[in-house]
Amino acid sequence: MSDDVGVDQRKGVRKLFGSIVVDTRPLKIPAFRRLWLSTAVTAVGSQLTAVAVPKQVFDLTGSSAYVGLTGLVALVPLLVFGLWGGAIADAVDRRKLLLVTNVGVTVTSAVLWLQAFLNIGSVWLVLGLLAVNQAFFAINMPTRGAVVARLVPDNLIAPATALSSTMSTFGAVFGPLLAGSLIPILGLSTLYLIDVIALTLTLIAVYKLPPIPPLGEIARRAGLRDIIDGFKYLATQKILLASFLVDIIAMVAGMPRALIPEMAERTFGDPPGGGPALGWLYAALPAGAMLIGLFSGWLTRIRKQGVGVIVSICVWGAAVAGFGLANSLWLAVFFMALAGAADMVSAIYRMSILQLATTDEMRGRLQGVFTVVVAGGPRIADLTHGWAAAGVGTAAAASGGGVLVIVLVIGAALLIPSFWRYRAPVD
Repeated sequence: MSDDVGVDQRKGVRKLFGSIVVDTRPLKIPAFRRLWLSTAVTAVGSQLTAVAVPKQVFDLTGSSAYVGLTGLVALVPLLVFGLWGGAIADAVDRRKLLLVTNVGVTVTSAVLWLQAFLNIGSVWLVLGLLAVNQAFFAINMPTRGAVVARLVPDNLIAPATALSSTMSTFGAVFGPLLAGSLIPILGLSTLYLIDVIALTLTLIAVYKLPPIPPLGEIARRAGLRDIIDGFKYLATQKILLASFLVDIIAMVAGMPRALIPEMAERTFGDPPGGGPALGWLYAALPAGAMLIGLFSGWLTRIRKQGVGVIVSICVWGAAVAGFGLANSLWLAVFFMALAGAADMVSAIYRMSILQLATTDEMRGRLQGVFTVVVAGGPRIADLTHGWAAAGVGTAAAASGGGVLVIVLVIGAALLIPSFWRYRAPVD
């Protein structure tokens, strides 16, 4: 009898553990597994460049306002090419488009490495290369997002989203930590070079994906009319509009990443050439997100996704406010990790809502809007937070933004109660 009880207990533990940890069923699908592996390979490398660009700009200028300017420079191509890229993704073979844009990102990253290696010292050259890099990125991201729903069935979209997000945050954790360690030893240019190598390896995984041509027989040209059709479709989807609005609030008002280079050096004591505080502060946000992603099995089983988005964004705002007021590095790291965990919960639900509420012929264009919102919001925040910090200091800029997030997202929930009541469809 005791043996039977022990077996039952072990089965119960395995069942409980399986319901909590990330759902790996989508990885049994070969095509999705290749897409996921391509994300895995570039996860660390891309984050090295994400640290290298603002760090190089701060080293060249000594100003958080210039670091904030990187957000504006990246925002313009995101707005233009994010929307257009979504229309292109609905009109052509998405696998081929991924290959072309990956090559473009790789080449611009290689030129970023070359200018740093040659020590040209031009902040405007760095900003110009960033703009070109982000143009290719803006087309690549909605294409990659639109591919997922063609590779996995509807009931596995939420787990597939969690898997992809978890791997991205894995790189976002260890990339900055590696960057903080490598800059004093190998120099900043090495970060760009590692990213180039990772991007080159990614091309192999993308090349092995199956063809993903548009569905249906109606030819599309990816012109202005197609982009407008996407917005007309979005205008009829109240839940999607609400999900975009609350994410804009969270990112524009609350994303404090433009303050990290200055805070690492002037608040937490990093040397001018870079050090561990820079890496920890950049890594903390995705570390919290990765932790949630690894144990996201329970999240994908909750149907009240509107409530989940609103509550998690309020937690995000509170954590960012705490980060701004922190007087020690490890307290700041804790609050940033908490913010990352909250953002991951919001992201899983918002991406799941987007995939399920959109038809395939509109999915690329809606992913383009999603890319503009998700990637564009933080770049506006880079600009506003950088300039605010130049005027009132980093602590006031970060904490004030966190409080503003809470006020605005509660207002949005009151104005759009249908989003608060939104539930995921039953399988």
